Amino acid sequence: MNNELQAVVDNMERERGIDRETLLEAIEGALVSASKKTLGMEQDLEVHIDRKTLDIKAMAKMLVVDKFSPGPEEIDVFKARKTNPDAKVGEFVDIEVTPANFGRIAAQTAKQAILHRIRQAEKDRVFDEYKDATGEIISGTVRRFDRNDVIVEIARGEGVLPSRERVPTEEYQIGDRIRAYVVSVKNAPSGPEILLSRSHPDFVRRLFEIEVTEIADGTVEIKGIAREAGFRSKVAVLSHDDKVDPVGACVGLRGIRVKNIVRELGGEKIDIVRWHDDIKTLVTNALAPARLTKVELDEETRSIKVVVDQDQLSLAIGKKGQNARLTNKLTGWKIDIRKDGPEAEFAEQVALAVAEMAKIDGIGEDSAEKLVHSGYLTIEGVLAAEVSDLEEVEGFSTEDAETIRAAAEKFYERNAR
Repeated sequence: MNNELQAVVDNMERERGIDRETLLEAIEGALVSASKKTLGMEQDLEVHIDRKTLDIKAMAKMLVVDKFSPGPEEIDVFKARKTNPDAKVGEFVDIEVTPANFGRIAAQTAKQAILHRIRQAEKDRVFDEYKDATGEIISGTVRRFDRNDVIVEIARGEGVLPSRERVPTEEYQIGDRIRAYVVSVKNAPSGPEILLSRSHPDFVRRLFEIEVTEIADGTVEIKGIAREAGFRSKVAVLSHDDKVDPVGACVGLRGIRVKNIVRELGGEKIDIVRWHDDIKTLVTNALAPARLTKVELDEETRSIKVVVDQDQLSLAIGKKGQNARLTNKLTGWKIDIRKDGPEAEFAEQVALAVAEMAKIDGIGEDSAEKLVHSGYLTIEGVLAAEVSDLEEVEGFSTEDAETIRAAAEKFYERNAR
């Protein structure tokens, strides 16, 4: 028995968890390369390791010749017939070429090659284990940091949580246990590349699928998710069973289901919205609890004008516009939220006047705002004023006033033809 090789195999199998047969095949392949160098041969060479005794035998295909001084890949017919009595000149025969102390010499020579093959086998095994994990959630331990990327140790491998896939409100320490969404798995030359994310909208989707049995079995469907990771998400749900309330199913008894998800997301707020095919109803549901006074659609521009009372405006827009932005993402329509009442109508008129005035060459938006807020709502109003009157507009110099008056005259002449 080859005790030296036995010790190496037992250690590799125990320490690295590699299947014994995979390990022996890797060693056989590595020894072929080492044996060719040792024996000075380039032709077919096979190395076999006895699975019980681990004794090594090298076999080479050699050309039978009638010369007394054959080359390194040749054998004279007399020696060949000692092994194979039927050997004939010109034929190839399998001859054992195992050198003395081959077990020790070859193991030493092939050490790095064996380790390389073992590492490759480990990489292949990790890829096979995770190649179908895309779209799943896995757990791991924060092992180290590579600039702003987080390297996460997972079972038998490593995943990368890039800075762009991190949640801005989360900080990680080495040793922290985290869960992440598998975005992709690629088999690169350096080993499997497992891309992780905690900011992906589908991370929220998978958490709901895990936590809510009605979603897992298809009774309730997630129709859309809009997310600003670390702050707030909107999840639109639809029930395929009239007896099942989709929002209630996701919230759970006493809110336990959604609380578990919020806890995993580090306190990120989650709005569960009842899906509706009618866009007006969907927008109304998405902006709740704000009460909407009017909802008007513009199919051509895919925009929606929402009118609310003064006391509902901040609620509808949300902190830093977050509620409106998420509703925009969720529905795919541009949301324009305005307050109701005369003040709102006047503001709209002012905005329209500024936009029309800014279209005139030589005036621009900044000057248009100054003119409108000084009472010059139309081009006719500008033309009716003297240059000295325009000079009184706050922020205008004499040169500005003359430039604007000239631009107004040119515009009027061109459009009066």
